[in-house]
Amino acid sequence: MTPTEAAGTRRSYDTVAERYAAEIGQELPGKPLDRALLDALVELAAGGPVLDVGCGPGHATAHLAGRGAPAVGLDLSPGMCRVARAKTGLPYAAADMTALPVRSGVAGGVVCWYALIHLDRAARAAAYAEFARVLRPGGHALLAFHTSDADAEPGDATSFTTWWDRPVELTFRYLDPADETAALSRAGLHLAARVDRAPYADVEHPSQRSYLLARRPS
Repeated sequence: MTPTEAAGTRRSYDTVAERYAAEIGQELPGKPLDRALLDALVELAAGGPVLDVGCGPGHATAHLAGRGAPAVGLDLSPGMCRVARAKTGLPYAAADMTALPVRSGVAGGVVCWYALIHLDRAARAAAYAEFARVLRPGGHALLAFHTSDADAEPGDATSFTTWWDRPVELTFRYLDPADETAALSRAGLHLAARVDRAPYADVEHPSQRSYLLARRPS
């Protein structure tokens, strides 16, 4: 992702932050598998801090905190961080996932929930290297992303110039789980589990999704 693309993504999410929170920030109660995976990460983090990277309006951050994790939300969009802070009262900071403002080896877990889809291959590799850096030995990263829908296959991308009638500059990518697993491995994160699922009807965008749980070796 070039600096220009990153700036466009940041502006776009600042623009739609309130609407995004209203439309999507309440989805998690309708997603039992997502909640179960987040709960598993909290257990695996064993009391260590959990970073919710690309946290959006903070709904996953709040779920993690509600399960007892010391959770911190990080998002490229300062507007999203403001919305999340107001809604949950938890700590949030604006940050680029390819250069996290976090000391090495301090996190018990990293969650990246549907945010990688905005990054190109090189930027995703940089993000995975950052996840590996901030995780303590034995820590886990849990990633979620779209893989396909009725109009797209893994590797495809679509760009939006308007969203909820607001001007945006956003690219959404459909990722191949095998490719992302290989990229995680190159960053030093070893696959512990993979889950694929179909969409929940009337709850979310009708896309196929994949979840990768990767571990930094002890």
